[in-house]
Amino acid sequence: MKHEFMMDFRATASEAEVFWDLPEDATKEFSYSVIADGEPVGDTDKTHFTLKGLLPEKDIEVEVIMHSPDGDSRSLGKITVRTSRLKKMIDVTSVPYNAVGDGKTLNTAALQKALDDCDENSYVYVPAGTYLTGALDMHSNTELFVDKGATLQGTESPSDYLPKIKSRFEGYERLCYRSLLNLGQLDHDASYNCENVVIRGGGSIMGGGWLLAKACAKIEAEDLKEYIASLGDKIKEYEKPETISHRVRGRLINMSNCRNIWITNLTLGFSPSWNLHFVYSDQVVTDHCTIKSQGVWNGDGWDPDSSTNSTIYACDFYTEDDSVAIKSGKNPEGNVIGRPTKNIRVFDCICHIGHGLCVGSEMSGGVENVFLWDCDMRPTWSGIEIKSTKKRGGYVKGVSVRDIAASHVMIHSVTFNDDGEGAKTTPVIEDCHFERMHLLGRFLDNNAGKNEWHDCPSIELCGFDEPGHELKDISFKDIEIEEPAEGIEDIHVEYAIDPVFENITKCPRSGMGTV
Repeated sequence: MKHEFMMDFRATASEAEVFWDLPEDATKEFSYSVIADGEPVGDTDKTHFTLKGLLPEKDIEVEVIMHSPDGDSRSLGKITVRTSRLKKMIDVTSVPYNAVGDGKTLNTAALQKALDDCDENSYVYVPAGTYLTGALDMHSNTELFVDKGATLQGTESPSDYLPKIKSRFEGYERLCYRSLLNLGQLDHDASYNCENVVIRGGGSIMGGGWLLAKACAKIEAEDLKEYIASLGDKIKEYEKPETISHRVRGRLINMSNCRNIWITNLTLGFSPSWNLHFVYSDQVVTDHCTIKSQGVWNGDGWDPDSSTNSTIYACDFYTEDDSVAIKSGKNPEGNVIGRPTKNIRVFDCICHIGHGLCVGSEMSGGVENVFLWDCDMRPTWSGIEIKSTKKRGGYVKGVSVRDIAASHVMIHSVTFNDDGEGAKTTPVIEDCHFERMHLLGRFLDNNAGKNEWHDCPSIELCGFDEPGHELKDISFKDIEIEEPAEGIEDIHVEYAIDPVFENITKCPRSGMGTV
């Protein structure tokens, strides 16, 4: 896979995060030195580095030097880091806002006024305490700082997330309850309408969780009672009967038509559905966050949806669904809109529980150039999964996975969540490459409070049973797989054209997930 090497940064007035692609010839044994204005400032074995103690509104020339284990070194390039200006603090507990962090007082109006008053020269500051709130809106050129010991806590009442707004959920544009934080307005024909937003601080942003989800869905189910009854046997095309009513749920942070959003150093979680969801957006960066959703059905962590040039790294996931789910709409609407997701990077992340990283199944607008490296996705349901139904249309291509430990790898056609008029053509999945992996050959089911391991093939390839739509240009190199359980294949292949398996080795089963 050939792509442009990425080196980028995000900065405050006193710190900067610099991050870069894993070079094509690098392995986990390589290290990096960071040079700032000609002076060494630190070494790392990661592909990111934090610069501290900087001065505001300054340019710093940063260079990254890569070192191989045999002593060779070379520059990966230079980037000019610009720190931001010092900003005026808007304390939400001060006059005229008077927010109260007692976990009981509803602070929606106070917090919204502070956010409305914020501009590029100020930031909204939330001190220690628990601030109960309904839906909040953020606009361009603003910053929200939730301090260590502070929690923005979403309520469990659907009425606090009205009026509904246009959103996209499971591939369809529709009206949904507002999310806890809302950025931008959804318009698939328009450019970006919310830009340059920072959300950070060391504290927590927590949603109303499963109780809010059930309350929203109960109201929606009553409103749609006649429609759901009219579906008859077609209800079987949905993942489960309650799928339709649950599509009305909001998220934790909803970003629509956004650009240059930075979310860093926070604990995020317990949305009524997905946690971070961004649609028709560009340059969303998330780092050094912990994302949680135990007990929430569809509790995805980080979901780019018809979005581009976005990155997540140095994050920990405790999710009851996909830790990362890469989407681009669902048939037939996603095919018509035709906005693909491109240039997504996921690295130095740990999935402690959850479903791992998934591409699809809503990928009707296309997905291309997904780069995944230096992650631990072992105690997960799906490991690394690329999935689509035959009706989706669209494509997935240009997937690179390196230096990953995972439960297993699946590239396959699925039959669930298969509602909607079918696309004119069957999906194409191609150009997917996996290198230097350790695979368990078993997966963890942590759904609904369970903690059960199940044996499975380490690699499952199952394309579409239609000529021209088999999996193609798929390769696995330097893969270590644990000995399969008795009666279980280590590699299963169907409807795939000449997949390449190079240097596949077996090792004894490790302690994880074994009795």
